[in-house]
Amino acid sequence: MTSSPMASITAKVTLTPHLVYRKTQKTSSSPSLQLQSSLNAVCNSSRCSVVSRAASFETRNTADAFNQVNIFTASGESVMFKDLLGENEEIAVVSLLRHFGCPCCWELASALKEAKARFDSADVKLIAIGVGGPEKAQILAERLPFPMDCLYADPERKAYDVLGLYHGFGRTFFNPASAKVLSRFESLKQAVKNYSIEATPDDRRGVLQQGGMFVFKGNEMIYSHKDEGTGDHAPLDEIFDICCRVPVT
Repeated sequence: MTSSPMASITAKVTLTPHLVYRKTQKTSSSPSLQLQSSLNAVCNSSRCSVVSRAASFETRNTADAFNQVNIFTASGESVMFKDLLGENEEIAVVSLLRHFGCPCCWELASALKEAKARFDSADVKLIAIGVGGPEKAQILAERLPFPMDCLYADPERKAYDVLGLYHGFGRTFFNPASAKVLSRFESLKQAVKNYSIEATPDDRRGVLQQGGMFVFKGNEMIYSHKDEGTGDHAPLDEIFDICCRVPVT
């Protein structure tokens, strides 16, 4: 079922072959009805708040925190978040999208794809992570399209927790920062030409998750942007300039 359009990037990873994602939650009704009927349950969830769901990442030890976070490649293989960041001198931009069924997620993924060559020329690794299972990531990858080898799925939102990103009904629907998306209406419209609501995560609490953008030098965070609301993305030109200013030791 496809909704109306209205309603970058290769990462070197260490795979754990015996840990493979298995989809366990079954749904029977149509995705649009599921999304509508889930709102009440989501709003009653204890995780529905307008503040960060996790302690701020800056208060934690980087290596220790990342050692506990595993996510999945778009093909369903487990990978540790820390293994995506590369060696000590390697610069990586980690873009945590919203959920794979969010039109703004598709818009940001499209912008990342277009920026890939520019970041590659500066030896900067681009990593995109979204909320939902690998099968949801595959929908975005195939329909946008987007390179599967640089796309990762975080169905339990573990990386979002560690990085202290926002979650909640107010942030998703009513935060003033969300108005920024209106200035990008044409790019949003273009990005969702082949959009499918089927990419929405089965765990509907994920639709209230906000994203963010981070720059790492090895496992050291040197820049962070936490989206205040839906569509409140960090400017990629600004991110590129920051990467180019990182001193080499």
